[in-house]
Amino acid sequence: MDINFNIIVIPSIIALTTILVLLIIRAISFKILNRWAEKTETRIDDIIVNILKTPSIYWSVAIGIYIGIAVSEFPKKYVIHLNKTIHVLIIFSITITIANILSKIFRNYVQKLNLQIPTTGLANGILKGTVIVIGVLIILNVLGISITPLLTALGVGGLAVALALQDTMANLFAGIHILVEKSIRIGDFIKLETGQEGYVEDITWRTTRIKMLPNNIVVIPNSKLAQSTMTNYFLPEKMMSLPIKVSVSYSSDPEKIERVLADEAKKAVGEVQGLLGDPEPFVRFIPGFGESSLDFTLICHVREFVDQYTVQHELRKRIFKRFKEEGIEIPFPHRTVYLKEKKE
Repeated sequence: MDINFNIIVIPSIIALTTILVLLIIRAISFKILNRWAEKTETRIDDIIVNILKTPSIYWSVAIGIYIGIAVSEFPKKYVIHLNKTIHVLIIFSITITIANILSKIFRNYVQKLNLQIPTTGLANGILKGTVIVIGVLIILNVLGISITPLLTALGVGGLAVALALQDTMANLFAGIHILVEKSIRIGDFIKLETGQEGYVEDITWRTTRIKMLPNNIVVIPNSKLAQSTMTNYFLPEKMMSLPIKVSVSYSSDPEKIERVLADEAKKAVGEVQGLLGDPEPFVRFIPGFGESSLDFTLICHVREFVDQYTVQHELRKRIFKRFKEEGIEIPFPHRTVYLKEKKE
């Protein structure tokens, strides 16, 4: 009975007491840290404090168990295995925590400075993967496993895997190429050569996701996207010109038409969402002489690609109403047919 008491009960009491004390210290520490983080302007301390809340509970429990095992009278071989297990779990937990902290800080840094760096799933995956690989190497070292033969085996095995997963590796490196080249960024509006268009939602290790205007997602392998021809409507900037063709009858005065169109477009600036006043809207007598009409082009500028739909909608209504007030005729195609009578 005394043996069981010394081996099990006393170490358990010490372990539980240690865990309880550490949890109390943890609670007090996080209250102080939360107050301190609220007073600072940066969000980095808030990120670190929030991420550490959950794993710190497991670390407190692990340290308590470790101390309990250290004062116990368990056989030495069992103590060694238990201690190694605790070391591995703590190292792995710290590795995951550091990876999450770096990922959050990276996203916060890019958003705060408004850098042209895509915070994509692939970028975060590379960052987290690097930290996890380092953590795994440390765990192997703790377990007494030599890393050199493992790296040699991975080199030979990696070549075989690369040959077997050519498509996957092609997508991975194509995704990295897209990120580095910055031809496509998260949030850009692009149009593919196949006709599909939408906002870039994410660039992962295998695919790029594009959210179309009807609220559907197009998933494209990175290798296909890197080889295709596309239009990025957000490069070099979001602002774009919008040409609107307007036709009037041949009886109209071109000077008057030019003045009316420009006047309506300028009055709409500030009233129609997305329509810009700088550069100022202007009119050109292009394409010119049509089969049944005089064809003008009103050229204005919109904030970004999707604003063109609202701007066209509002401007066409305003132009139609103004033409009615000014007595300007909008022609429709017509043909004059001559019938030749057959002589008897």
